[in-house]
This record gives sequence, structure tokens and C-alpha cells, in this order.
Amino acid sequence: MRLRPLAERVDALLTASNPQAGAQRSSLAAFSVRVVSAAIALVSQIILARWMGGFEYGIYVLVWITAIIIGNLSCLGFHTTIIRYVPEYIERNLFDEIRGILWTGRIFGILASTVVALVGALGVYLLRDRMESYYVVPFYLGLIAVPMIALGDMLDGTARSRSWVLTALTPTYIARPLLSLLIMVAAVLIGFAPTAVTALMAAILATYVTTLSQLAVVRGSLARIIPAGARSLRLREWFVVSMPIFLVEGFFFLLINVDVLMVGRFMDPDHVAVYFATTKILAMAHFVYFAVKAGVAQRYSQLLHGGDQVRFARFVQDSVKWTFWPTLTIGLVLLALGEPLLSLFGTAFTEGYPLLFVLIIGVIARASVGPTESLLNMSGNQNICAALYAVALCINVALNILLIPRFGLIGAATATAVAMAFEASSLSLTVYRRLGIPMFIFAPAAKISQPEEQS
Repeated sequence: MRLRPLAERVDALLTASNPQAGAQRSSLAAFSVRVVSAAIALVSQIILARWMGGFEYGIYVLVWITAIIIGNLSCLGFHTTIIRYVPEYIERNLFDEIRGILWTGRIFGILASTVVALVGALGVYLLRDRMESYYVVPFYLGLIAVPMIALGDMLDGTARSRSWVLTALTPTYIARPLLSLLIMVAAVLIGFAPTAVTALMAAILATYVTTLSQLAVVRGSLARIIPAGARSLRLREWFVVSMPIFLVEGFFFLLINVDVLMVGRFMDPDHVAVYFATTKILAMAHFVYFAVKAGVAQRYSQLLHGGDQVRFARFVQDSVKWTFWPTLTIGLVLLALGEPLLSLFGTAFTEGYPLLFVLIIGVIARASVGPTESLLNMSGNQNICAALYAVALCINVALNILLIPRFGLIGAATATAVAMAFEASSLSLTVYRRLGIPMFIFAPAAKISQPEEQS
């Protein structure tokens, strides 16, 4: 009898068909993927750091993060545009438009990213005399993976638009790092040196295998629910929406990675390795935010078009709770265990332990307002969202330039925490002013006003 209320809540979560339960299931699935992913990433990064040493590991980290950023930005926000439009087209039975936007996403992602990768390779060639020599070949290799990274992001958006969270996240966050590690182990066992070049070759091969496999799975799943037929292309409409979203996604993606890039700009690869290992430890708290974001974005769009404003407001405020409390709990645990976890990478990596206490401030600040940028994107307020991210990114870069030469890694951590706190507070205030929702964990509940459409 005492367990009955809990059992009823679990049963409702697993079987209810309302949007809130569906989003909770999606977020739970995304959270589960992130937990497994965090474990795989932690183990693989520890193995790589131990094998490669701080210097080679730092080169690999900097190049691979750069490749992921370029691949993501090459999509120009279209992967998120898919999430916004597909639920609406499904509700209105606009199958020609669905076929059109999904086909456009795949083709555009591959073509645009290939062009960007070629331009990047040309840039490396022209600047090779100004770069440290140990970065030239790794950067060439990293650019090879860019088209598949971009296609993977498009497929992620396609799967998330149908709430196929496992199909969206498993290839990138579980299959790719696990396969990359296995290939790296095999390469070392057959005689390859454990260098950044070897690690990048393993990552490239893993990226191509997992992305092409994901493409086959997504196409097969879509074929079962979307009949064959003509494509309707609304390119101008889609890209008008996509460009502000690109700015939002681009500034956000840079914001969460620019500190590593700036450390690479001002410090040697050994310091890049320490800083990245520290952020990897902290990622175990940060993935709660991404898990909730993955589960609710499609529901935001669906409820916005459903017309029930009170239900929508309640759902938005619930999504903040799902983000904050697990993040706070995990963050406190990581602060307690951070030093022994960092020591697994090597004794030199414990230098990053004090950084955790600074960086966690930004993570908690972001979690306290939930996935605000997803709500702004889905409600047509992507322009103001992009502007706020641009300001936050400028704050981050400026503070990194000022603080890293003077304070080293603690300066980079401080710059990032300040920028994240600004991002969280400004986005939360914007949601309240535009939609009437107090999107902050300790704010009182309030009903939503009619959303204000922005171009």
C-alpha cells in the first residue's frame, strides 16, 4: 500500500499517452543514453589519455572538437528546422512537405559540409607555416569526418522530430565512441603508435560506419509511416526560419566548446588535455540538460499548435524541474569524487580539480532555467535567442582572452561560468517577457499569454 502511489506514477509514465508522459519517456530515454554515453566516453578518454600521453591526447581533443563544431555548423540550423516543421506537417497530413524537408535536409547537409571541409583544408594548407607543425596532418584528417558529422546531425533532427530518441542519440553518443575506441584498441594491438593521428583515423572510420548505419535505420522507419510520393519544396520558408536557428545553435555550440579552443590558442596541448578531461567529468552533470532538451523540443512544437495555453505553460515549467534537480544532485556528487576521477586520466590531470568548482556554477545556472532556447526556437523567437547567444559568446571569448594569459586554466573556467550565467538569466527573462512563463526553478507558477510570433 505504501508503494502504491509510486507504482501508479511509474505506470502513468510508462503507459500514458498525454504529451507530458510522452516527453518524460523521451527525456528518460535520452537521459539513459547519456548515462551510458558518459560512462563510455569517460572510459575511452581515460584509455586514450593513458596511452597517448597529455601532449598527443591534447592534439586529438582540439582537432576532434573542431571537426564536430564545423560539422554541426555546416547544417546551418536545418536539423532543428526539421524538428520544428515535421510535427506540424504530420498533424496536417502534409506528406509532400514532409518528404521535401527530409530530402532537403540530407542533401543539403552533405553538400554544404563537404564544401566547408574543402575550404577548411585549403585554409590549413595556406596557414600551414603559421601553425604548429604537429597540428597540420591531424587537422587534415579531422576535416574528412565533417560531412558524416553533419549528416548525422540531420538524421538526429529527423529522428527527434518523431520522438525516436534512441534512434536519434544512440549512434552519436554510444555507437560512435564505442566503435572508435574498439578500432583504436585494434590499431594499437596490430602495431600502430598511440598517437593523435591514429586516434583520429579510428574516429573517422567509426563516424562513417555509424552515420551510414543510422541513415539506413531512419530511412526504413520513415518508409513505414510516410507513403512514397512527390516532394514539395518550400526552400525559402525553411531557410528563412533555419538561419536564425543556425545562429542560435551555432552560438550555443561554440559557447559550450569555445573554452577548449581558447585554451588551445593560448596554451600547449598538455593543458588542453587537462582542461578537456575536467569538462568530461563535469559532462556527467551537464547531460541532464541535453537529455531533457532532446525529449521536450518536439513536444513544445506540438503543444504550441494544440492551442491549450495552460497545459503548455505547465509542461514548460515541469521541464525546468526535470532539468534542475537531477543536475544539482549529480553536480554535488561530482564535486565530491572529482579528484579521484581525474586521477584516472593520469596524475597530472588532478590539476583540473579546482576548475570543477568554478565550472559547476555555470552548469547549475543553465539547469535552473531548463531548455529555454528550445522553447524560444519552437515559438518563433529564434532571432532574439540568437542575439543573446551571440552576446554570451562574445563575453566568453573576451573573458578568455583577458583571463587565460593571466590566470591560466582557472581563467578559462571563470570566463565560461560567467558567460553561462549570463546566458541562463537573459534567456529566462526573454521567455517571461515574450511568453509570460517564469522559466526559473524557484519562480512561482504562472499562466502563459498568447505566444508572440517572431520571424
